[in-house]
This record gives sequence, C-alpha cells and structure tokens, in this order.
Amino acid sequence: MKISTIPETQLYPTSLGDLLKRQLFWLLLLRIVLYTLITVISLILLDERFEAIVMPPSLLVLFTLIVYLSTIVSAFTLLHLESEFRRFGFIQTLFDVVFASMLIYLTGGSLSIFSSVYFFPIISGGLLIPVKGGLIGAAASTILFALILLLEYFGYLPDYVLLSRFYEEVALFANIRQFGTMGLTFFLGAFISAMFGTMLRSTTRELSSTKYDFDRLSLLYKKIFDNIATGILTINREGVITSANNATTAITGQSPTDLLGKELVTIFPGIDLASSSPRNACDFERHDRQPLRLGYTLTQLHSSTDSTAADGHPQTEDVTIITLKDIGELERLENQMRQAEKLAAIGMMSASIAHDFRNPLAAISGSAQVLAEELGSSGSSQPQNYELTKIILRESDRLANTITNFLKFARPENIKKDWFLLRPLVEELLQVCRADKKWPATCSVDLLVDDTFRVWGDEKQLFGVLSQLLQNALPFCPRGKEKLELSSSTICVADNQELCLIKISDNGRGVEQAEIKNIFEPFYTTRSDGTGLGLAIAKQVIEGHNGSIAVEKSEMGGACFTLILPLGLDNDD
Repeated sequence: MKISTIPETQLYPTSLGDLLKRQLFWLLLLRIVLYTLITVISLILLDERFEAIVMPPSLLVLFTLIVYLSTIVSAFTLLHLESEFRRFGFIQTLFDVVFASMLIYLTGGSLSIFSSVYFFPIISGGLLIPVKGGLIGAAASTILFALILLLEYFGYLPDYVLLSRFYEEVALFANIRQFGTMGLTFFLGAFISAMFGTMLRSTTRELSSTKYDFDRLSLLYKKIFDNIATGILTINREGVITSANNATTAITGQSPTDLLGKELVTIFPGIDLASSSPRNACDFERHDRQPLRLGYTLTQLHSSTDSTAADGHPQTEDVTIITLKDIGELERLENQMRQAEKLAAIGMMSASIAHDFRNPLAAISGSAQVLAEELGSSGSSQPQNYELTKIILRESDRLANTITNFLKFARPENIKKDWFLLRPLVEELLQVCRADKKWPATCSVDLLVDDTFRVWGDEKQLFGVLSQLLQNALPFCPRGKEKLELSSSTICVADNQELCLIKISDNGRGVEQAEIKNIFEPFYTTRSDGTGLGLAIAKQVIEGHNGSIAVEKSEMGGACFTLILPLGLDNDD
C-alpha cells in the first residue's frame, strides 16, 4: 500500500495533535513568563524617574492573578482535552488579545509602553494555527486597540491615568494615524507568522511521514530478521555480538538476549572470521551438549558514522554479518548421494563383469560335472580327483548363485502386481525347500496363514523374498531343533488404509541390536558362506512394493522379520 493512499488520520494518528497540544502548553507557559516579566517591570517603573504610566500595585497584583488563574484553568482543561485542539488554540489567542488590551488600557492607552504585547497573540496564533490563527489575532487586536483609542478620545480612562503627570491628550488625527500604523503592523506580523507556521506545519508533516516510513520499514525488517529460518548474527570490529535473530535460538539453544554483548569466539569457537570462502563449515556444541555441524557465511559491511578522524575524514564502523545453518542433515544427504553415485557406477560395471562371468562359469561347471561322472564310476583308481571335482562343482554353484543374486540387486526386475493367495504360495515354497538336500529333516515350520488371505503384489518376486528369509533364518537355528513360523495378518492405519503383515520367526540366536541397522546393507553378512545380498534384495523388492521390512526379537527367542505391504491398488499402479 502506498502512503499517499492512507488517510491522514491513519498516517499521522497522533503526531500533529500531540504537537499542537505540546505547543499550547508552551503558549500557556510563555504567557506566565511574559506577564510575570511585565509585573516585575511595572514594579520597577513605579519610580517616577522613569516617566511611565503604570498600574497601582494593588491593581497590578489583581491583574496578574487574573492572568495566572485563567492560565491555570486553561492548562487543566488542556490536560484533559482529547481533541478540538485548534478551537482551544483560537480561544487562547483571543484570551491573550484581551489580556494585552486590558494591560494597554490600564497603562495609558495610546501612551502605554506595553503596546508591543499585542504581537504575542498574533505571532503565537500564526505559529499554532497557520494563517487563521494569526489573522484572528491581528483582527481582534486591531478591533480592541481601536476601542481603546475611542475610550481614550472620550476620556474613559482610569483616574490614575488621567491624573498622571505623564499623561497628555492625543489629537484625533494622531489616534487615527496610530490606529492605522498599528493595524497595518498587526496584519503584517500575522502574515509573517502564518508563513512560518505553514512552513512549520509542512515540516512537521514531512517528518511525520518520514517517521512513519522509518517505523514501518523498521517493523518489516524486525519481522524478517526474527522470523527468517536462517540464523543471523552481526558483530562489530571487536568481534562482539551486536544482534541475533530468533532462529539462532534453535541452533545455539540460547536466547538472542543472552548472546548480545558476548564475544563471538566464546560462543562459536570454530568460526574463522578471516575466511574468504563463500561456503564454510565448523563443528558446534549446543548448550545441551548436542553436537551440530554448522554452515556459515561471512559478509562485511562498512557504514559511515558522524565521527571524524584527526585528518578530517569520516570514520567507518566495520560490521560483519554471519549467517548460520545446521547442515548436518544436508551433509549426510550429500554423502549419501555421492555414495549412491559411486555404488551406481560400481554396480553398472560389476553387473557387466558378472554377466560376462556366467558363460565361462557355465562351461567350467559343465566340464566338471562330466569329469565327476567319469571319476565317480566304480572303476576309477583316483578317488582324490573325484573329491576335487566335487569341490569345483560345489564352488561353481555357489559362485553362480552369487552372480545371480548380484544381478538381481544391480538390475531389479519390473514389479507386476496382482492379487494372489498367500497360503498356496507358501506351501509351494516349503515343498521346494524340503526337496533341497541341504534342508534339514528336523526343521518344523508352523504355517499360520488363512486359506483366504490375499496379497497385492508380484507373486514371483515375493516368492523369492520369502524363500530368502527362510533360507537365511535356518543356519541360525540350533541344529536338530530348527523351528520356523510364518504368519500373516492385516492392520488398519490412518485414512482407513489396510496393511498386510507377513512375519517369519525363528528360534535362533536373533539379531544383535548393533547389527540391525546394517543387515539390510549390500554385502554385509555375518556368515562365512554368505554374500550379503539376500536381505538387501529382499528390502529392495519390498520397497518396490511401497512397503517396508523390519526385524525384531521373536517370541521364540530368535529373529522376527516383518514384511509390511499395502493392501489395494497403489497410486503408481
């Protein structure tokens, strides 16, 4: 909003009114001072050597008391006045004209030495209320002065004036000449005071407008400074903190008022004020001992001051602005991005190498299998070669499985979701597992899945995830007492969304708390024969289904892996 469009009463709500009220108080004070001086002067002029007409002491005291009492009443009225200051100013101007006329009439009329007192209400009225105040004072002074001259012409003056040896009768034309001269002087003074009053009013208006703009900008600056999310500090050339915004509290744990006046090095010892780098970082420990990683920038400002050096040149005050931000999370994300880029590059290269390994490995495995069949015949005389060939076959199979898992992780298959029954899938999975020679016959599996329980996902990929979790749990179970449990359930969360929970539990030794955050990382394994890719692939598949996987301690004492999958069509399907 532009200032020109704001109403005057809103733009200057109290400035002009308060200024006029203060000026009226000054007027009343000056009236007291003026008539006190007149009283003192009149008492001095009682000596006939001064050849001046003055009021008798008793009348002088009465006149002064009248002026004092009227001024006190006016001041009391002004103190409780909330508006109508201009009208009050007009009334006081007329009072001053009346007091001046009474003084002049009682001190000799046209021969009074106090005729210049008329200029007090004229000038004060012109300054208080430009143009109108001065003109009213001049007009009233002219009229009352003319009335005094008429009373003097007809002899209506106090007896002590007529009997005074200093009194002389003035001719009619002399009174007319004096009236014309004084009237012209009165209006000239009114116009001069009106000119200065207008200038004063204009200056006051400009100052009020400037003050309004300054206050508004100061308020805007303060709001921006206090509400900006970045911490901002300013220090002087001695390194003392001169200002701090509210965001600094969240960073330091100290309120801005606690920071003011302290040296920067005592609060932020890691900040290097000599650094010219656009991006800086340092370690910081909060008041509550919480470590933070702070990013900061330095900006120096040079603001001229009114003080001057010995050579006459203005001195400058160096101000340094420091912006602070907690970049711990940002650095962590940057490191993750760099790590992800490295892994992506390594993955692409490794996937290509692994793909090239498969064909030679297949040839080695096939040749070893033929050789094993020949050496395993009953007529072979070299049994040690047969055992060596079996080692080649076993390690070839393990290497082939590792390459297959790696390619699955590096190049995940597209997910094709559909509804399927979970129990038939698990029964098929258990049938495949039990057909494997490595699956112990002592292993018991409790299947707690309802026949009608349905899952929304890629049946083939979830088959692999469940197989991986079962195969991964088996080696940790006690030999000869292996026990597994697979259960399913649904839960309802916010917005009435249903989630599918599939749990695989075992009676093994469980997962250590320190290992939980690492077991889903690629190539992390605690098994001597493990590749560290099985759980990473499982997590990748589940997250591809917009789900999650978690591990905790099971009721059987071992580990419990929980798959959480959304039930229903996803937004991206």
